[in-house]
Amino acid sequence: MKLDYNVLDMIFEILGTISFAFSGAMVGIKRGMDLFGVMALGVVTALGGGLVRDLILGNTPPVMFRDSRMAIYAIVSSVLLFMIFYIRFDIIESKWMRRITLVMMLFDALGLGAFTVTGITTALNMGFEYKFLLLFVGVLTGVGGGALRDVFASEIPAIFREQIYAVASFLGAMVYISLIGVVNLNLAKMLAFMVVFMVRLMAITFDMHLPRIDRS
Repeated sequence: MKLDYNVLDMIFEILGTISFAFSGAMVGIKRGMDLFGVMALGVVTALGGGLVRDLILGNTPPVMFRDSRMAIYAIVSSVLLFMIFYIRFDIIESKWMRRITLVMMLFDALGLGAFTVTGITTALNMGFEYKFLLLFVGVLTGVGGGALRDVFASEIPAIFREQIYAVASFLGAMVYISLIGVVNLNLAKMLAFMVVFMVRLMAITFDMHLPRIDRS
């Protein structure tokens, strides 16, 4: 069955929103925030990158204010995660926490790939063809929400300290842009998503970092 462009775009949008909402909410839970704080971090992580992207592209008011569905998905996802830990608060101190953290990293990788794709797609749908702009908004949409999340949580943004992160988004964006007009657009999107996701997973698995100065 042929997958419609709009259907695939919606799948990526929902996948990215829910994945990043979980990621943001988890940071709030670990920092001991109340329900509102957890919800706020979930929404900021899920929608922050898209918000900044829309402002750069002149897509105003930003989509999140014209279509509340994604905000609702982010809020529901954040509340759901909060309730799980609220009922089973002992999980935070249990041996399961490491496994849960790995699952959250998986969700974060999914969100990174999905939003890198949707960032470029949004710019293309608005008629922009400048490759640097497409690359920039793709990476920005992918990493922007997480950066805002970390700033709100008083942490150094993950893109500056975690295993290879923004680079994964960059590589996926390059694949998407390079394949435009070469292969079916849906195929280009899926390949770009897989590149981001796999590079991020490899970075986590093998603890791959960009060079840094060892102060010790």
